[in-house]
Amino acid sequence: MLQTLRNAFKVSELRKKFLWIIILVAVFRMGSHIPVPGINSDYLKSISQSGGLIGFYDLISGGAFSRCSIFALGVMPYINASIIMQLLTVAIPQLEQLSKEGEDGRKKIQNATRYVSLGISFILAFGTYAMISNSGATVGMSITKICIVIFSLVVGSTFCMWLGDQITVNGIGNGTSILIFVNIVSKIPMTIGSIIASKQAGEVSIIEITLFVVFFVALLATVLYFSLAERRIPVQYAGKAVGGSKMMKNQSSHIPLSIIGSAVIAIIFAMSVMDFPKTIATFVPNKGWSMWVLNNTNCIFNQKSWMYLVVYSILTLFFTWFYTQITFKPDEMAENLHKSTGFIPGVRPGEATTQYFERILNKVSVIGGTLAAILAVTPIMIDNYTQFKNISFSGTALLIIIGVALDFTRQVESQMVMRHYKGFLK
Repeated sequence: MLQTLRNAFKVSELRKKFLWIIILVAVFRMGSHIPVPGINSDYLKSISQSGGLIGFYDLISGGAFSRCSIFALGVMPYINASIIMQLLTVAIPQLEQLSKEGEDGRKKIQNATRYVSLGISFILAFGTYAMISNSGATVGMSITKICIVIFSLVVGSTFCMWLGDQITVNGIGNGTSILIFVNIVSKIPMTIGSIIASKQAGEVSIIEITLFVVFFVALLATVLYFSLAERRIPVQYAGKAVGGSKMMKNQSSHIPLSIIGSAVIAIIFAMSVMDFPKTIATFVPNKGWSMWVLNNTNCIFNQKSWMYLVVYSILTLFFTWFYTQITFKPDEMAENLHKSTGFIPGVRPGEATTQYFERILNKVSVIGGTLAAILAVTPIMIDNYTQFKNISFSGTALLIIIGVALDFTRQVESQMVMRHYKGFLK
């Protein structure tokens, strides 16, 4: 790998791409430590340590949310907008048709995504201010100062979106994913520090730490294995005439289906459903129903309850199946395969092929959804039943780290192959 990096830096074009990434990431991390004026972040730190949706949000932002920096919202509004537009593309025929119009259609959808992201930024910025105001940290602030707080958060989020686009255009890989990757990795030293502090305080023993490290490595290896795993559907293409006189021979290929391609989105959806009542309750903590949601261990929305783990797992499994179905669309896959003169050996074209795709996607969804459910509930079980409290550990973050790292590796590999260098992958 080091040899590949040395070879990459020898090429002027690739050297510029790496330097662009380093500079823009440095700007991004510096902005994550610039505080919003007039805000005491102690309240955000306390609620971020409680885990759940807000804790995950803080993890994705690299701690910028708990610090209430100008990049507190980060790229999450853009991620939310992208997910919303993808779902709307399935639901609205006009958007679906636009997505099939090539590069021009994708650019129009991308521009619409940016506007939706801006609207979500305003909503989240106002929600963040409302959350802070419940702690009494904003008492006495004038309307002008409140507008400055909200405007700072929105501008910071928009600037993060711009940084991600610049990394995509001038660097290597997806810029938004790289920014999220950097944020998650930046929390690792804090996690290690928390474990060391627990050891020094006598809360955990060296044996417990060793078992935790072994478990984490095993989980990392499992996620890496399934991230690389895919279900390959064999496809045979019939021979056809080319140029009037030449005949192209039959060709064999396959359709790759990622085992856990929908896992991250499924966990986020399930987490949003389960933690939405708790998040709303933090805005009005003195109400009777909100106190029941926040403090009652028998509440289905309380992470200390075993019912929370069961429902969370079921929702993760369901959203994995749902997102896989709307992403791949078995009927369209069968139709496109027929149009390209392809067929699956042993399966009749048409309805039989559609049903075959549905069966395969259902099996893939069950396997991927089961792993996603395990990754979703594992951090909660560690927090509930072990002495490792309030550590920045998330199965979703693990999936994101490995996914972005593999994608970046493949991007560098393709650049190296183009220049006849041996890359990361063998």
